Amino acid sequence: MARHRYRTVGFLVLSMVCAVRGTAQTSTGTAGTSQSTHALPGVELDRLVAVVNGEVILESDVDEERRMNAFQPFQDSSKSFSRERAIDRLVDRVLILQQAKLQPDQEISDAAVEAQLATLRQDIPACKQYHCATAAGWMKFVTDQGFTMDELMRRWRERMQVLRFIELRFRAGIRISDDEVKDYYEKTLLPEYERQKSVAPKLNTIADRIQEILLQQQVGNLLVDWLKTLRAQGSVRMMQPGEVAP
Repeated sequence: MARHRYRTVGFLVLSMVCAVRGTAQTSTGTAGTSQSTHALPGVELDRLVAVVNGEVILESDVDEERRMNAFQPFQDSSKSFSRERAIDRLVDRVLILQQAKLQPDQEISDAAVEAQLATLRQDIPACKQYHCATAAGWMKFVTDQGFTMDELMRRWRERMQVLRFIELRFRAGIRISDDEVKDYYEKTLLPEYERQKSVAPKLNTIADRIQEILLQQQVGNLLVDWLKTLRAQGSVRMMQPGEVAP
C-alpha cells in the first residue's frame, strides 16, 4: 500500500501530474477558516484533510484533483477515482514543491505552460466532442471541468514545476529506448483509445510524451525512498472526519 501511494507521484503531468490549490498563495488564508468552529448559518466550511509541514490540504483540493483527471489523456478509464490516493498525491506534491522552493530555479513562463496545454488539448479523447481545436471549444471543456483558464494555467504550471524538479534530481543516467516507447504505444496507449472509441494519435506525434511517461515510471522507483524520508523527517498529519485541527 505504501509503495503504491508513493509511486503515484510519477503521475503528475499525467496522473502526476498539480491540483494543490496554489498552496503558497492560499493555504495561509484558508487554514484559519478551516479551524473555525463557528460557521455562519447555511455556510459549509472547507474541511481540512491534511497538514504538511504547516501547509494545509483541503477537501476542495481533493475535489480539484478529481476534476483535474479530465486533463489526463493517457489515464486508464477503467480505474475509478480514489479519494485516498488523491490525498496521498496531494501530500507528496506539497512535499516536492516545498523542496523545490529551497532550490530556486528559473520560473516556468506562461508561453511554456500554454505550449503544453496546446498539445494536451489535441490528445484528450473527450475533447473531440467539444471541438477543442477551437478556442471556444477548449474554453467550454475547461469550464465544464469547473476551472477558469487562469486556474488551469496555475495548476498546470505547478505540475511542470514538480516534473522539472524530479527530473533534475533523479533522471541522470536514465535512458528510454525507442523499443520501450513503441511497446508502450502498442500495448497501453492504443487499447485505451480503443476503449474510449477514439482515434489514437500517430506514434511519431506523441513519442516524446510517451518517453516522458516511461521516464517518470523509472524515476518513481527512485522517488519512493526519498518521499518516505521526507515524510519521516517532516510533519505530515492526516485529519480524520470530525478531528479538530492542531
